[in-house]
Amino acid sequence: MKLRKLCKYMIVFSMVSSMAFGMVGCEDSVANASDSEATALNKDVLVVGLDDNFPPMGYRDENGDIVGFDVDFAKAFGEKIGKEIEFQTIDWTMKEAELDAGNIDFIWNGYSINDERKVQVDFSVPYLKNQQIIITLADSAINTKADLAGKVVGAQAGSTAVEAVEDQPEVMETFKDGKVVTYENNNDALMDLEAGRLEAVVADEVLVNYYISKKGEGKFKILTENFGEEEYGVGMKKGDTELVEALNNTYKELKEDGTMAEISEKWFGEDITQ
Repeated sequence: MKLRKLCKYMIVFSMVSSMAFGMVGCEDSVANASDSEATALNKDVLVVGLDDNFPPMGYRDENGDIVGFDVDFAKAFGEKIGKEIEFQTIDWTMKEAELDAGNIDFIWNGYSINDERKVQVDFSVPYLKNQQIIITLADSAINTKADLAGKVVGAQAGSTAVEAVEDQPEVMETFKDGKVVTYENNNDALMDLEAGRLEAVVADEVLVNYYISKKGEGKFKILTENFGEEEYGVGMKKGDTELVEALNNTYKELKEDGTMAEISEKWFGEDITQ
């Protein structure tokens, strides 16, 4: 009798042990599946979030098509890794939230790298240098930061232009009402500068130079002083190391085979990529 009971216990123990190991195996499989699904590289279509009013990085041409330096860069990346790239216009002030929610896979549109953003996203290697410059009308009496005292100064909401100005409160506090007037996009701010509703605009050097080339150099003046230098990078969801590595490796390939030089020369007349 005792022997029968012992046998039963051994059988039960064996079954429980098998189930336990099976559960561990299942948990490992789930974990591995979760890890593999964590990268956007598993998708056939990768979505780029951008502000379509940021020439020459990303904007709509006369036909309504999205074009620009970053657009060509993203397409070249997609071709290299065999993925379709889709472009989605977003509210630039909500870019990190859109990325975190999984609505987009990249913030790729003259996206400046800084410590605050590094907390929210993972960045690619930097690929372009930029400055936050001050632009006024050609006949303006503004020639230095000190001359901005009492003046109406504008910038794009959610941009590093605003952050750069706010990082110099001793200057910003001298502006009219002690603040920067923010706009949905840079184009609206620059149009208000031309209309006289603003007296100066702080914006990305690459955008301002492109804007001036289209509007006429004689209409504007860029101050010698600026609100700091920065670099552009591509923002990806925090923790997606596979996507970051894929983009960095592909960027290196595009540099080596001359593709980045071609794209840069198309939009800037020379290779200014890093």
